[in-house]
Amino acid sequence: MAQIAVTVCLAAPAATALAQEPPAAPQQAAARGIDYSVKVDAPGPLDDLLEENLDLVRWQGNPRLDLDQLQRLVKAAPEQAKILIATEGYYSPKVSAGLDTSGAKPVARITVDPGQPVLVGDVDLVLKGFEPVGADSRPYDSADLRNHWGLPVGRRFRQADWEGAKRNLLRQVMMARYPRAQLAESSAIVAPDMHRALLKVVLDSGPEARFGELHVEGLKRYSRTIVSNLNRIRPGQEYNEAALQAYQARLQDTGYFSTVEVSADMSAALSEDIDAMGDDQKAIPRPPVANPAILPVLVRVTENKQKNVDVGLGYSTNTGARAQLSYDDLDVLGLRMKSNLITEQKRQTARADFYFPTTEKGYSDSFGAGFERTDLRGEVTNVATVAGRRAWGSPLLERSLTLEYLSERRLVEGIETRRSNSVPLTFSWTKRALDNLVLPTRGYVLNAQFGGAVLPLLTDQRFLRASTRFINYRPLGPSTNLIVRGEAGVLGSSHKAGVPSTFLFRAGGDQSVRGYGYQELGVREGDAIVGGRYLLVGSVEYQYWFKPPWGVAFFYDAGNAADKISDLKPESGYGIGARWRSPVGPINVDLAYGQALKKARLHFSLGFTF
Repeated sequence: MAQIAVTVCLAAPAATALAQEPPAAPQQAAARGIDYSVKVDAPGPLDDLLEENLDLVRWQGNPRLDLDQLQRLVKAAPEQAKILIATEGYYSPKVSAGLDTSGAKPVARITVDPGQPVLVGDVDLVLKGFEPVGADSRPYDSADLRNHWGLPVGRRFRQADWEGAKRNLLRQVMMARYPRAQLAESSAIVAPDMHRALLKVVLDSGPEARFGELHVEGLKRYSRTIVSNLNRIRPGQEYNEAALQAYQARLQDTGYFSTVEVSADMSAALSEDIDAMGDDQKAIPRPPVANPAILPVLVRVTENKQKNVDVGLGYSTNTGARAQLSYDDLDVLGLRMKSNLITEQKRQTARADFYFPTTEKGYSDSFGAGFERTDLRGEVTNVATVAGRRAWGSPLLERSLTLEYLSERRLVEGIETRRSNSVPLTFSWTKRALDNLVLPTRGYVLNAQFGGAVLPLLTDQRFLRASTRFINYRPLGPSTNLIVRGEAGVLGSSHKAGVPSTFLFRAGGDQSVRGYGYQELGVREGDAIVGGRYLLVGSVEYQYWFKPPWGVAFFYDAGNAADKISDLKPESGYGIGARWRSPVGPINVDLAYGQALKKARLHFSLGFTF
């Protein structure tokens, strides 16, 4: 039985033993390179692999290439192709190559029969170390580690998958408890005649690690408590890379720092490794340890300037052209101030908020005031607000409690101007379970809000309000996704008059029912469309990524708002859209047809609303 032992990574296709220069030219080189084409007949992805990496293809158009040199490239092509094809798991291919010079333009033809692929026959995963250290240390879940091995028995043995499986295995261990783990040995023995590969990986855990004390570098103007109060990592806690990343994200979100780096300080551990090296610089086996390694948490920050002014212009298919002026001050009597002035075609706002540093228990408190004017569908509202808010949790589970005072002036053409005051208290809960918070492809987000104004203090009309929003991402294949979205709301009050319009419901727009204008679906009052007591919206979208990050989407939306459940008759919109996964989130351009309006509308949006 013929066997091939593979103990290191096979060369990537571009690094195989290909000619680095064209074949030696005759003494009289052609003044002009020969013009030829290459036809590759190979199944599936092998076609692209060969067309991208064969010397025969790479030297097309070279002015130094003559007919003799082309013939030598054709002769060398089968051996090159076999090396490339082996990286895809085919170790016994039949490859033929020929040059057809009967036409005006020579044609080099490569024909490939890959044969039967080599499959993984056995995986020997050897774990060294991983012994619990200390009375409070739990056993390592080696079964879970083996279950997540990326190249199981029966899978085609591809070189890229083999290297990826080893990297992912090591990464999984290094992310929790054992940051100094390493691959002590790896080998793949391939038996081409039996179409089997026998894999062996020896993984050395290294010493178990625990977090130590917090060290902070880079602070000059701002208080250390801004950094320390956001630290959820306690001395003695098991090392976990996800905890470091979450801490870094919390610090970045404060706005106090232009750069943030949170890491475990391994300088002492690295010094031990250097001391353990012999004179010949070869690593000696690691001795067993009686105590876990203690790794201090190191935070390096670069502070943002205290005051910042931003001016911006933009456009939204919901609210039209926009101009914005923002002013931030990171230290106003120890508080952070954020203010902005925004003017849009359909809405104008002015607001200022003050944020206290996050407490040791993780509470983020703020207060602020603002004014907003909107002119939508024949209804003009002017709302002044003063609010206090407490938020806590993480981006994965976020909660907040808001108490505010609203004074609203509402004008509908042809109807008497109405004024209302209200002091509502609102609780918001958001759960995120996504594979990526910026560019999600799998998982869901669920938001629920409940609140109201139930006391007669400064309140013209008491009410209760509940709403929920949901979005689910489900991959259907390597290039397709299904997105399901829903939204519902209900308002309970003896009368709708006196309830601020911001607590009523409308539908329509980029993130609601496409094919209709922003908040175009609601309750008709005179010549205007106003908010209703009930809301129900649903959406289904199918995405196909034909050339990531570019994709196309097909969608169907339906929904409406009404004052009675019996009047809650959904209006539908459907259409096609373009998608681009940009670094800041998915950018969507949709052409939607509103069934009730009998016309199409263009929508543009970035990301998703929550």
